[in-house]
Amino acid sequence: MENSEINSVDLHGDEEIIEVIELNETEPNPDDLAEDIEDVNFTEGDDEGWETEDEGGEEMEEADKDDSDLTFSRHTGSVFCVNLDPSTNSLAVTGGEDDRAFVWRVSDGEVLFECTGHKDSVTSASFSHDSALVATGDMSGLIKVWKVETKQEVWSFEVEDLEWMEWHPCAHVLLAGTADGNVWMWKIPSGECKTFQGPGCQATTGKILPDGKRAVVGYEDGIIRLWDLKQGNTSHVLKGPDGHQGPVTCVACSKDGSLILTGSVDCRAKLISTATGKVVGVFSTEGRKPKVLMEEESETNSVESVGFCNVLPLVAVAYLDGTLAIYDLSTQSLRHKCPHEAGIVHLQWEDSSPLLYTCSLDGAVRIWDARSGQMVTQYHGHTAEILDFTLNREASVAVTASGDHKAKVFCLQRPDR
Repeated sequence: MENSEINSVDLHGDEEIIEVIELNETEPNPDDLAEDIEDVNFTEGDDEGWETEDEGGEEMEEADKDDSDLTFSRHTGSVFCVNLDPSTNSLAVTGGEDDRAFVWRVSDGEVLFECTGHKDSVTSASFSHDSALVATGDMSGLIKVWKVETKQEVWSFEVEDLEWMEWHPCAHVLLAGTADGNVWMWKIPSGECKTFQGPGCQATTGKILPDGKRAVVGYEDGIIRLWDLKQGNTSHVLKGPDGHQGPVTCVACSKDGSLILTGSVDCRAKLISTATGKVVGVFSTEGRKPKVLMEEESETNSVESVGFCNVLPLVAVAYLDGTLAIYDLSTQSLRHKCPHEAGIVHLQWEDSSPLLYTCSLDGAVRIWDARSGQMVTQYHGHTAEILDFTLNREASVAVTASGDHKAKVFCLQRPDR
């Protein structure tokens, strides 16, 4: 990082600025130092702002601490996205502000190949369900697909500004949402295409349901649509009081696909039945839904990430104000509030336990036990905000992407392992 550098992150209209200023490394002149000391008024009891070694040492140690096992440093700008190959979890793909994407080995950081040709920040990058293909997408709407085995580009397409992109759970089919509100679906590599016409505002987030036949898409106007991917029409549309009162920021679905959870800048998370299209629950840290959303609230807070626990009837909602809320699905009551020192960017549950992982704007990864609401441990190493992270299948490795231009690999050690 340069001597003084400002990294900023704009999450759904809320700007978080993290400023890092490094000390001047030039050696002080002894005469200048003597003059400085003469100018200091050492009055008795005037110790405000001074730190003893015990007081300041712990903070400095925390800031300098690097718990990571490997640092990937090939990017020259913020790293926006990271994904692990689902078959072996041995390969990572990262995309960044430098218009570059790399496929690299998690074990030693060696680059297998660079996904070249992007002309804007790469904000989406992920492997297909069988790890045979990797897709990269940039903000301008250029999407490229590469065959991992041959390291060759096999398909590309250009759409309007890209909002999100994801692979089908069991086929070489790619889904993407764009700023003009359309959702695109392609068979890869043939390029056979289907378009799901939007309302003219951004398709801000989307997810294919586990059955592979439907997708849920959230829009900038707060409307949620469930699309039938085969028929090309909507099976359910939630708007007005059933939709959100602001842009939809995130969506997750339960393992069996019967429920979806959406989050928004309106600071609400909505639980929706995919069978009926009805809202069956609304979660809010205030405990009740106000009739009118205050403008100040939408400016200072939003739901950034949501997720279902696979082994207990729990859901988690992460907020930009640093609150991690864990709710009981059966009673729809708030079970735990887990405070963070900075805004939460992303959460992820372990596949087969009630442990929950978060990454945040303070550059830390934290593990929480949803049963107790207690933090199990935390991992440091980044010098700027973490913008994305992913876990391997066994939850023994986390790979992070950060505004400090680095991706890091953390080997997760826990007392129960």
